[in-house]
Amino acid sequence: MKPFRARGDQLVARLDRAEAGIVGLLLDQLEQLLAADATDVADDPVLERLFPPGHRVDREIAQDFREMTEESLRSGKADDLATVRATLPADGGEIRLDPDQAGAWLRTSNDLRLALGTRLDIGEDTGPPEEIVDETDHQLAVYYWLTAVQGSLVDALVAARAGRR
Repeated sequence: MKPFRARGDQLVARLDRAEAGIVGLLLDQLEQLLAADATDVADDPVLERLFPPGHRVDREIAQDFREMTEESLRSGKADDLATVRATLPADGGEIRLDPDQAGAWLRTSNDLRLALGTRLDIGEDTGPPEEIVDETDHQLAVYYWLTAVQGSLVDALVAARAGRR
């Protein structure tokens, strides 16, 4: 990956074919989870992270909050996901984002990291794998790579706002 950099009013990065494929696969998985029937995924801890309760103690308040906000949150996540998909070069290549698209990438990459981190039970002491020997190590490597992608986007946004290119 060539990290995001501010170029004029756009943020530009480059992903190789495999990296674009990984992002596409993660987007597919997130899209399936967001589109799943609520009764089928009611106890999914990833959804609990993506749609946290509005109140941790009072279940009635939490339920009321969910009823008022979940549809718009899901819609916003789906819109962001569609923006990322539309700006992702399927076979790898250059990504060019305007500020609104960059916001969608930040929100979606955060959702992807939350989903992976929840599935992998990542905590403060979890670090990247020293070597990749199994599927969990692969997933951890993807999590930390996605963290780097998101970090480079944040750095580029900060630089652009500060007038540095």
